[in-house]
Amino acid sequence: MLRKLVVVKLNGGLGTSMGCQGPKSVIAVQNNLTFLDLTVQQIEYLNKKYNANVPLVLMNSFNTDEDTIKVIRKYTNLDIRIETFHQSCYPRIHRESQAPIARNCLIEDDQEAWYPPGHGDFYASFANSGLLDNLLNEGYEYCFISNIDHLGATVDMNILNMLMNPQNGSPVEFLMEVTDKTRADVKGGTLIQYEEKLRLLEIAQVPDQHIDEFKSIKTFKIFNTNNLWICLDAIKRAIDENTLDMEVIVNPKTLQNGVDVLQLETAVGAAMKSFDSGIGLNVPRSRFLPVKKTQDLLLLKSNLYHFKNGSLTMNPLRSFPSTPLIKLEDNHFANVADFLRRFETIPDVLELDHLTVSGDVTFGRNVSLKGTVIIIANQGERINIPSCALLENKIVSGNLRILDH
Repeated sequence: MLRKLVVVKLNGGLGTSMGCQGPKSVIAVQNNLTFLDLTVQQIEYLNKKYNANVPLVLMNSFNTDEDTIKVIRKYTNLDIRIETFHQSCYPRIHRESQAPIARNCLIEDDQEAWYPPGHGDFYASFANSGLLDNLLNEGYEYCFISNIDHLGATVDMNILNMLMNPQNGSPVEFLMEVTDKTRADVKGGTLIQYEEKLRLLEIAQVPDQHIDEFKSIKTFKIFNTNNLWICLDAIKRAIDENTLDMEVIVNPKTLQNGVDVLQLETAVGAAMKSFDSGIGLNVPRSRFLPVKKTQDLLLLKSNLYHFKNGSLTMNPLRSFPSTPLIKLEDNHFANVADFLRRFETIPDVLELDHLTVSGDVTFGRNVSLKGTVIIIANQGERINIPSCALLENKIVSGNLRILDH
């Protein structure tokens, strides 16, 4: 089965939201291993274990391509095939004039005038690169797509078997992994049924008066992990017949020079309705571990997870399967460098339920956090959590009073 599978990682994002320069995929996660290192380890182990040759395909943007090409040179001695292709490049639109802000088509002249148009661009760029035809000619049948920062998105042989050997005989062209929504996931896209097709509904498509209903975990119980399994033949057909239909998401931005612009984007999962027999599969939460902020990075660097062959598993010493809810205030923790400076070592969070940190707070070595811990430093004040401290169900306030919670 693995001889018919291609793994695709969406690698167009920069780490700017976390204060990093260059591709997000080169941020160190644990033991100086980056998202890209761990992904390569996953595929290398898979190929060795099953005597397979699963290719790793990276979709880069114009922001990440040059740096990524340099990084993957270090994997040349590994037994793994790595392919890359370019995502498209679109001009940003002036919000008032609705004209492109680029003065010419030379991207290098003014990179801020251009943007990669969302991961929904995967289909056209994949086909235009020639990779789709090449892989089909080599006998590959399915691709597994996920974001480069989703370390829980590993190749699952049970899902692959379900696709390759359907029980009812009818093949599945598009499978979207979904998982149970929690209060931390209220903005995640969900599945709806409309005109006899499953469709992805994103929060950006919801009218303001229905936002609260969309966020309700009672109304919409699942959300999209953006782990997708898609038939390559079906992609080829949709491209050739021009039947791909993805809703355009209008994304307003303000540039560093203060100019208000619009970006027109699409989501890769929104193409679901363009395929036959699309299904959603409810998977464990462990298959959704994205890193959007440093609070997510804190969990991956902690003792909550073990890494082996590029894959991570939850520490068996944690007595319940849910992950802690962590909120770190942006002003002091948003940048990776600032975040790392605030921890001499990453705290023990095996028995942590909820952590909120706000203000100028630093942590010493070997701190243990259990239950619900809230640490709030008032403006102009600093809180230093001493080494070897144990905080269990505590509120730590700006004047260093520690209260039972």
